[in-house]
Amino acid sequence: MFENLSEKLQETFKRLRGRGKLTPNDVKEATREVRLALLEADVNYKVAKDFIDRINERAVGAEVLDSLTPAQQVIKIVSEELTELMGGTVARLNLAPKPPTVVMVIGLQGSGKTTTAGKLANQLRSGGRRPLLVAADIYRPAAVEQLRILGHQLDLPVWTGGPGEDPVAIASAGLEQADKQARDVVIIDTAGRLHVDDELMDELVRMKAAVGPHEVLLVVDAMSGQDAVTVAESFNTRVGIDGVILTKLDSDARGGAALSVRAVTGKPIKFVGVGEKMQALEPFHPERMASRILGMGDVLTLIEKAQANFDEKKAAELEKKLRAAEFTLEDFVDQLRQVRKMGPLDQIMSMFPGAAKMKGALPKEVDERQLDRAEAIINSMTSEERRRPEIIDGSRRRRIAGGSGTSVNQVNQLLKQFETTRRMIKQVMNMGDKGVKWGPAGPGRLPRS
Repeated sequence: MFENLSEKLQETFKRLRGRGKLTPNDVKEATREVRLALLEADVNYKVAKDFIDRINERAVGAEVLDSLTPAQQVIKIVSEELTELMGGTVARLNLAPKPPTVVMVIGLQGSGKTTTAGKLANQLRSGGRRPLLVAADIYRPAAVEQLRILGHQLDLPVWTGGPGEDPVAIASAGLEQADKQARDVVIIDTAGRLHVDDELMDELVRMKAAVGPHEVLLVVDAMSGQDAVTVAESFNTRVGIDGVILTKLDSDARGGAALSVRAVTGKPIKFVGVGEKMQALEPFHPERMASRILGMGDVLTLIEKAQANFDEKKAAELEKKLRAAEFTLEDFVDQLRQVRKMGPLDQIMSMFPGAAKMKGALPKEVDERQLDRAEAIINSMTSEERRRPEIIDGSRRRRIAGGSGTSVNQVNQLLKQFETTRRMIKQVMNMGDKGVKWGPAGPGRLPRS
């Protein structure tokens, strides 16, 4: 995500760093490059202009020009302004003090509302809530059935109403069902509609008046750029929205919608869709997103994903092995499996600081089949070979290759990767022994999360 914008901004800042002491002209030239990068990323023109004006106001002054590290100060200002542009802080869902919390999911046809409703229900359920899905899209063929299937997959109830029933009546009946079933969240999946369709827009207004939602969330396709912003502005004017969910953000190389929608509508981005799986919906963190755009990674999200997917007992056992320098190929393949649970590897790699610099050393798209191949190779080894890979000679490599359906060269590559990983782990453990501890943030300490 944001690949094009990120590359251009990082290139601009790289030139700044090479100049040492900055002049006002240096700063203005850099902000001009940033402005062009924003416009190429399909950011709204007025949003880009106001953004650059704020940076110039702060950057052409003592805050930067008298600094010992002026280039870093400019990057800091851009990071802070990017964060503010996207909302500043995380915008949480408005949960009702007295259940049920009612959430209306609205948007254009094809924006991914039904799938997003399922993802949102899944996320709320994982946080201890008891959601009910309501199928109020009676116009799109199979929309009700799609929500039923999602509900079955997630083991969540779905209220569909009667044949030919009015969507407003279905939504109202869904609230009654939530009370009967002791459900504390009602998520209403509405029909997709064009923002210029007066009749269907009026239907949303009537539904909102009937059910009194605590959240009206607009689902928009991030890849539609400024069109997404225009749609958000129209829906907000006609219906009134509380927040935006951007879908397909993982595929958006430009980032115009994410950077414009908050400034134009005044409504926050609350969630982003970053994949097809039901777990691929994340709260939108403006500060973390700004960090990723500027090539500084997103370590906090990486840690949260790891905490959610890694087995604590296995992690404790692995730590003991690492400290005793007993990391084996069996541990190696087990860690590969756990990493895969965190999501697509290219997404995980993008969260590391300096990911752009590593990009040239990595394939354009990380091939998940490589992990299948690694598992097959390790599964073809004997227990002794997994524990002591140094005994794997030429004949053993040929046997392992034959048993795993791979080549000797691929077996050699895996063993080389394993040795590199083992050396890196040893270096990290040595760093820990020299004083880098886990705990509250402070000098010489790493934060826990």
